[in-house]
This record gives sequence, C-alpha cells and structure tokens, in this order.
Amino acid sequence: MTLSSHEGEVAFDAPEANKPCKTWYKIYGDLSSHRGPALVALHGGPGAGHEYLSPLTDIYEKYDIPIVFYDQVGCGRSTHFREKYGDTNFWTFELFIKELDNLVDHLQLREKGFFILGQSWGGMLGGAYAALKPKGLRKLVLAGSPASIPLMLKGSRELLAALPEPARTTLEECDKKGDHESEEFENAAKEFYGRHVCRLDPYPEDVLCAFKNLKDDPSAYHTMQGPSEFVIVGSFKDWEGWQEAHNIEVETLLLNGRYDEVTDQSVLPWFRHIPKVKWVTLENSSHMSHWEDRERFMQIVGEFLSWSV
Repeated sequence: MTLSSHEGEVAFDAPEANKPCKTWYKIYGDLSSHRGPALVALHGGPGAGHEYLSPLTDIYEKYDIPIVFYDQVGCGRSTHFREKYGDTNFWTFELFIKELDNLVDHLQLREKGFFILGQSWGGMLGGAYAALKPKGLRKLVLAGSPASIPLMLKGSRELLAALPEPARTTLEECDKKGDHESEEFENAAKEFYGRHVCRLDPYPEDVLCAFKNLKDDPSAYHTMQGPSEFVIVGSFKDWEGWQEAHNIEVETLLLNGRYDEVTDQSVLPWFRHIPKVKWVTLENSSHMSHWEDRERFMQIVGEFLSWSV
C-alpha cells in the first residue's frame, strides 16, 4: 500500500551560513483538515537523514496522527555545509533548534499543537528543544536518546569490553592508534553495530540510507559526535542534557532497547529529572527499536500520543 504524502521546502536563515539555505520536509496526512496535533520526527546522526525513521508511518496509518519528516541541514535533501566541516561555532544545538522552530512556524503547527519524537541525536535535540518550553508542544518521545554523553560513553566502554574476540582487541588497538577509518576498524566495529545499533540481518534498506547519508556528508557528525557511534570526541562529548530536563513541562515517553548502545544508565537522568515521564525498555531490540520491535514500539508510541488527542 502506498501512503499519500507531499513534500516541500522552507527557506531557513542559518546563522553564519553565508548562503541561502533550505529545509526539505515530507508530510503524511493533511495538516489543514486534521483536528489534532501532528508528529514531527527528529532523525539521528546528526546527519543520518529521515529515511530510517520510515516505520513511523505506522502511527499515521493506525492512529491517524499526521507525520512530518524532514532532513536537518547538513544532510539529505536539505542544504549541505561541507565547507563547515570541523566548525564547532556553526554546528551547534542552537542551529538545529532554530531550524526546527522555523519548520514548526512554516507549517503553522503552533495553534493545533504538535508532538515530537526524537531518535538518538534527534532525542538529544528534542529534549533540549522541549526544555525551552516551545509554544504548541504537547508531548515528547525520546527514543534511544542519552541524557548524558559521558554516561553513554561509560556504557559504550562496558559494551565494548563484552565484545567477542578478535573484535574487542582490534577496536582497542585501533583506538590507541587513533585509527577509526581503516577497513580493520570498520570490520571490527560491525560486531558492535550488529549487537547494539541494529540487530537485524541484513539491515533494512532505509537503515542503510542513514549510513550512506553519514558517509556522503560527515560534516555535522564528525564535528559534533566523532568518527563512530562509540568514539565520541566531537563538540557535544561533554553534553549533559538532563541538567535542563526539569524545564520540560510536557508529558514525556522514554524508550530504549535492552541491547541499546544507549544503555539504561544514560537514560536514567531523563527519568529522574523530567517531571511527567514514563520509561519503557523494549526487550527484543537495540538502538533501532522502531525496526527491531516495530509493532510493540508503534503501539506504545501511538497509544501515548493518542491519549491527548
């Protein structure tokens, strides 16, 4: 079945961009005729693109909640800034918050209200955005999203230590040498990714799109995160999002997978500091719960969002 959708672009005045910018978006559902809030999906990376979040269309089909996907600047069909590689003054939370605000205003979502679902980095962005108490935000879902990068790194070290040989030793040796791009490193890293990022084999085509997007333009990812999911040396390496979490006024749902690279210890601060919060761990998945345990994921999210409609 082919779902009806439409695409568009909105001009975006990105700070210090020095060129015209645009944000590309795709909507499932009719925002003008729908009475309730729409769901805005924030993808991970930064730079992974919207495609790998495609299962969220189940929420539109089953719960009649319109979905807004978009490519954040720096990836996909939105404006790229390859010339800003390594520029920590450009690649900031403020940049992406301003872009999100611009999209929400363009789509006139304030009055009817809107939901946010952020996955991975998208949840870090969503949490930071919600803490600013934006007008119109009704509910928040943070899926596989750490509240603390130092705690996520602590969890990653524990997961890496539990990897089988020879992957564990290879990754340790590559890290000591600062080798995060060789074929040797990439092959060993697949062991971690296959256990803690996506446990499906083979990866769905839309999940592969995320990796292709990051490889095509790693400017945002390498600048803010680093060379891999478990080597975080970029500008947000010390980020502690939970410190502003007490400002999140809306009901919030936390999701992670039992085998998630975002381990419980890095989710816990969200749970402790967000006033109105619920936390569900999906037992049969890792970081891509929306693929690995799709039906359960969508049921939990759909019912959570529907309660306020």
